[in-house]
Amino acid sequence: MTLEPRQFHTDRCDAEIFDHGAHVWSWALDGSPILWQSSHSYLEAGKPLRGGVPVCWPWFGPGRTGDQVPAHGPARLAGWRFLGTSGGGARTTASYELSSDALPDALPDQQWRLSYDVTVGEKLELALMVTNEGSTPFSYELALHTYLAVGDSRRISIAGLEGASYLDKVTGRREVQAGDVTITAETDRVYDRSPDVVVTDPVLGRSLRISSDGAANTVVWNPWVAKSAAMPDFGADEWTTMVCIEAGNVLGQAVSLSPGARTSLRYHLAVERS
Repeated sequence: MTLEPRQFHTDRCDAEIFDHGAHVWSWALDGSPILWQSSHSYLEAGKPLRGGVPVCWPWFGPGRTGDQVPAHGPARLAGWRFLGTSGGGARTTASYELSSDALPDALPDQQWRLSYDVTVGEKLELALMVTNEGSTPFSYELALHTYLAVGDSRRISIAGLEGASYLDKVTGRREVQAGDVTITAETDRVYDRSPDVVVTDPVLGRSLRISSDGAANTVVWNPWVAKSAAMPDFGADEWTTMVCIEAGNVLGQAVSLSPGARTSLRYHLAVERS
């Protein structure tokens, strides 16, 4: 069955969100797409969407054990409950919910609830709250895996991460960032902090400013040539038009949540014209 997104419109923006994964699929400001989508993405129930903002939970990639499936956890494949909208005019908020009753195998024998507010308007604001509704603690990884549209990934620069330590998942080594991040090969880095990040895009004549609250890590990802060609839901040349700047709590920064406790991750994306 082909999935159909919900449509949202404000004074300046148009956006689409799938109930499947509570997946923010598109956000265009004044007619210009800010989020990237693959033209080869599956749009089918039971399969992940390639682009927009996948919600990775309760693990990231193959998880801390390196063997968990599906990749990035089952939350992005689940049907979330749409709770409705609020606001209007300049800003609209769409609210979603997912609970352990609907996805019991995500964290076996645990009771939890995810609450997700997506606010579209002049900015894109994402707020995901995790609540432990059970009687025992649990831990999880979480990332908002945001795909950004760029004019040419080889020409962008990413400021804000200079001096940060990161795990290079391509080489397996730990490094320290010197200066701006540039994309010159396959890039898959988990940085140990989540500062404000600015993506300067000379081709599209704009900068994208990303900020977050409640995140310990920033992930920068671009698959480059070989990995793009190997992914069936990713066009072979599409890597030149995207970069992922993700905020999350992954690997050694996974979150431990006590009974009755709740925590949140917020992600903010704004456009600045050159």
